[in-house]
Amino acid sequence: MNILLLGNGGREHALAWKISQSPRCDKLYIAPGNAGTALHGQNVKLHINDHHTVGEFAKQHDIHMVVVGPEEALVHGIADHFHREPDLNGILFVGPRAAGARLEGSKAFAKAFMQRHSIPTASYRSFSINTLEQGKAYLQSLPAPYVLKADGLAAGKGVIICESLDEAISTLEEMLESQMFGEASATVVVEEFLKGTELSVFVVTDGTSYKILPSAKDYKRIGEEDTGPNTGGMGAFSPVPFANEAFMKKVENRIIKPTIGGLAKEGIPFCGFIFFGLIEVGGEPYVIEYNVRLGDPETQAILPRIQSDLIELFEAAAKGTLDRQNLTITNKNAATIVLVSGGYPGNYEKGYPITKIDQVKGSLVFYAGVSTEQDALVTSGGRVLAVTTLADNASEALEVSYKNAHLINFKGKYYRRDIGKDILQ
Repeated sequence: MNILLLGNGGREHALAWKISQSPRCDKLYIAPGNAGTALHGQNVKLHINDHHTVGEFAKQHDIHMVVVGPEEALVHGIADHFHREPDLNGILFVGPRAAGARLEGSKAFAKAFMQRHSIPTASYRSFSINTLEQGKAYLQSLPAPYVLKADGLAAGKGVIICESLDEAISTLEEMLESQMFGEASATVVVEEFLKGTELSVFVVTDGTSYKILPSAKDYKRIGEEDTGPNTGGMGAFSPVPFANEAFMKKVENRIIKPTIGGLAKEGIPFCGFIFFGLIEVGGEPYVIEYNVRLGDPETQAILPRIQSDLIELFEAAAKGTLDRQNLTITNKNAATIVLVSGGYPGNYEKGYPITKIDQVKGSLVFYAGVSTEQDALVTSGGRVLAVTTLADNASEALEVSYKNAHLINFKGKYYRRDIGKDILQ
């Protein structure tokens, strides 16, 4: 079949790498793609939020399946466009419609959804510019630290944890009055801080059945020992050691089943991924947030562990036959180290040559902020590359990934040197 994959990051390079391995894949197009996706298919210059143009491309190129990588296109309703148009609705579409994408597109909606379906999460309240004073009063009722979340999409950077009440109040003012995240922070969710260990759990679902994909732990902060501002993700490890069978049974019964059941009860069709951003507190799982796509860089750690044909899985999800599908996952460990441009997540320069990728041994290298100039690879983003190693044990996976992360070179290269340290301990 001919497949169109939407997106241009490291997640999409990993998806393109995995999709292209399927004997079911005849032709793979990636829009807009990057220098890495071009190794596995044909990049096409499409703006993925221009639904009409994407639809016309799908018709002209006899596309049988569309797979959506990033959340923005889903929140803006690209799936609805394909389901609505008579000459597009026969195309298998992997990604939820806008109603389901609200799980990620609105944190206030997601928290209210969890409350309606008794899904464990931190207590919270939502505030707008008109209820700013109530927001300040609510902050005063909470113990430090304080969690403030922009309601809408903010490229993974809309969550701020404040250590003091004064900082929390001034941050709330900045988010609501000064529109720190633009329209995304027109509403701000303030919630209690939960202390524990975070992990990511993913499912692919047809809206009724689901398959649980490998668990992963990602590392959000720019600095070692989890210091500094949040980023899109500095590394990932899979599997998560404490996410054992007993813990995952709690996750499935208390979180996954009520979420998918809740969507069905509310008449919200859902085909695609649900990413459960969880925190383990005293052995109990709580939901921090939902996403409606795979995480980045967790994708680069979990896809190499999936041995099943991804296209067969996607086809079953789109056709509503996922319960008949088997999913095989290797017991091997995957360690992913992200290499970023100097200055990220703040201002950074790009256009620097990337060297020694051809000397990497024993690891996969997924491209994110990478483009080509005169047949040479150059940096074109904040997060540039992700180095992933699959090995029998955690220490070997980390050792090889770090060896190759050190080897690859570009001006201003930075990476955290403590990814997976907690796993080894």
